[in-house]
Amino acid sequence: MASLVVPTMANAHEVPASVAVQVYVRPEGNRLRLLVRAPLEAMRDIVWPLRGPGYLDVARLGSLPREAAQLWIAGYLTLYEEDRLLPPETVVAARVSLPSDRSFASYDAALAGILGPPLPGETEIVWNQTFLDALLEVPIADPNARFSIDAQLAHLGVSTLSVLHFVTPAGGERIFQYGGNPGLVRLDPRWHQAALTFVALGFEHILGGFDHLLFVFCLVIPIRRLRPLVAVVTSFTIAHSMTLIAAAAGLTPDALWFPPLVETLIAVSIVWMALENIVGARLERRWAVAFAFGLVHGFGFSFALSESLQFAGAHLVSSLLAFNVGVELGQLVVIAVAIPVLAALFRWVVAERVGTIVLSAIVAHSAWHWMAARFAALREYRFVRPALDAAFAASLLRGLMLLLIVGGVSWLVAGTMARLAGNAARGKPKPGVEA
Repeated sequence: MASLVVPTMANAHEVPASVAVQVYVRPEGNRLRLLVRAPLEAMRDIVWPLRGPGYLDVARLGSLPREAAQLWIAGYLTLYEEDRLLPPETVVAARVSLPSDRSFASYDAALAGILGPPLPGETEIVWNQTFLDALLEVPIADPNARFSIDAQLAHLGVSTLSVLHFVTPAGGERIFQYGGNPGLVRLDPRWHQAALTFVALGFEHILGGFDHLLFVFCLVIPIRRLRPLVAVVTSFTIAHSMTLIAAAAGLTPDALWFPPLVETLIAVSIVWMALENIVGARLERRWAVAFAFGLVHGFGFSFALSESLQFAGAHLVSSLLAFNVGVELGQLVVIAVAIPVLAALFRWVVAERVGTIVLSAIVAHSAWHWMAARFAALREYRFVRPALDAAFAASLLRGLMLLLIVGGVSWLVAGTMARLAGNAARGKPKPGVEA
């Protein structure tokens, strides 16, 4: 291993700005195999033999590829069988590949390439234009067990993008794509493991999404009583759950302008709610406004969730519901904190009406700037009239299906709210009559 250490700074390599890594994981019999491809230039602090104008001297590589794979790749992979930590991986084979090599298009081709003959010694290739391909193995007890991997490969570059293929013993394939170090990735999670992961994601998202927090805060400012607040928050929850699930099912537009449009409308929703608070909101109808804007916020949640759904495994529905649970827990935390703080503020510091106007004006000012900036970004997109073809017909059908679902649920929610309002009205004492 001493040959890997650079004796002088002149031999050191800079950290690559962008690195793409490909990984295949497959259990086979009593072993788990990992095939890894990474740029050779990411294997830093290694004296690669060169000749001529920077060509890699393939004939003098010797054991360097295997040692580099052990130092820069195997040392950063942690594997689990069920919840049992597996022993360190063994580098079985490693080789240098040309940039034109397409063997990593599939597991079988990649395995054959790594175990095949090395490049001819007379190959002329610039050293930092090559790949390092490695085969790693670790013993396992059961190929049908559930495996997890913690791949800490972000050190290979300033920005590292990994594409991980999990190939099951039956030949099925699940693909994960992530940047940096994603933490523990369960390659075939159980439903409760996926659910816990997505509850945490939903909770973190609502607490980290400042625009969603301000919208919830605007809902709370003029109400702060349990029954009307439950009705408003419930309608908001139902609405954003609908569009979140619809987006996951592919019922929403896939045009480039759609995400900036949604972000603009989210800012509009905050401005609207803040202005309602200032002019005096009709609280008995606020549930309807919350429902309408909840549809928009659901699309916003879907953008944040889209990259994480790959970690749901076969449990897409339960993961979506778990994400919503996490969002609701986050909203409840915000409401639980906001209500007593507002109550104390309006009791000891400022009159309720004045405080409502001041707080809502501050929120409206911030949201207005967001709305202007997002609308400016939206205007940069070119809207092209769609071609009247089969793809347009399919997109139109998805949109109509979504509208039908939204309309049906809206009718049910409106009827439920009307019945609740009627029950509340019948429960009130008539004027002049003692309760």
